[in-house]
Amino acid sequence: MNTNKDVANDLSNRIIGCALLVSNKLGSGFLEKVYENALAYELRKAGLMVQQQYNVAVYYDDVVIGAYTADLLVEDTVLVELNAVQALDAVHMAQCMNYLKATRLWLCLLLNFGRARLEIKRLING
Repeated sequence: MNTNKDVANDLSNRIIGCALLVSNKLGSGFLEKVYENALAYELRKAGLMVQQQYNVAVYYDDVVIGAYTADLLVEDTVLVELNAVQALDAVHMAQCMNYLKATRLWLCLLLNFGRARLEIKRLING
């Protein structure tokens, strides 16, 4: 997987641009899955490789003890976690940080489509 910070930053700008398109077209009020599908479509339309419902194994002493499912993985570099809630809280951010630790990736975008204006959080590993 790619760990280049410049690549991740450039990708995050492209992802945010696509997320803003989705937010402007759909507005708020849909379920999270609708936004996930729309964003994956926009990202692919922009020429990016996207994996939906990306499985993330969790290890303990080199043994898989569980798994997470991240909403999107873009270009094997940036994780994207989507929500459609009234307000993001610490649990949402902790979930993203756990994804980053488990994948050893550098950047996760936390996007909330649940408000009139798209809410964007950039979470960095390390």
